[in-house]
Amino acid sequence: MLVTLCTGNAARSVMAGAMLRAAPLTVVTAGTHVVEGQPMSRRTKEALAQVGFSAEGHRSHQVTAGDLASATLVLAMAGEHVAYVRRSHPEAAARTASLKRLVRDLPPGPVPLAERLVALDLASVAIEPWEDVEDPAGGEDDRYVSCARELAGLCAGLLPRLGRA
Repeated sequence: MLVTLCTGNAARSVMAGAMLRAAPLTVVTAGTHVVEGQPMSRRTKEALAQVGFSAEGHRSHQVTAGDLASATLVLAMAGEHVAYVRRSHPEAAARTASLKRLVRDLPPGPVPLAERLVALDLASVAIEPWEDVEDPAGGEDDRYVSCARELAGLCAGLLPRLGRA
């Protein structure tokens, strides 16, 4: 299972989850501070549509210990989400990284994904400011579209690196 993680599970993790549905893993989207069961915003839905994706039926979901225990990979949208997992669920820290870090550092297969993640020593890597995908929350439509475009490029770069689960 692949968990995409942001703050409210209303924009970034929803977008990335929709873009990674072709991954060889089940994709679950979640947030660190969520009002459970809310639909995505109009801005998120329209931004996704502009880059050719959808997340019909999405409802916000607070990440659980069970989600993290089942995840082969926890894909964070920002350093604060990596820090949250390290602090609140240290048992998942070695499988948690920012999307930007993985696009940069994860080597492609044929070695199984879990083994390639272990080799990155993710629980010990310093969290750096460049890893954040800016949160569009509270912004205008163009900010959401910009976020969706950035995520589409990052997810396209990550998909071939996921290889075998």
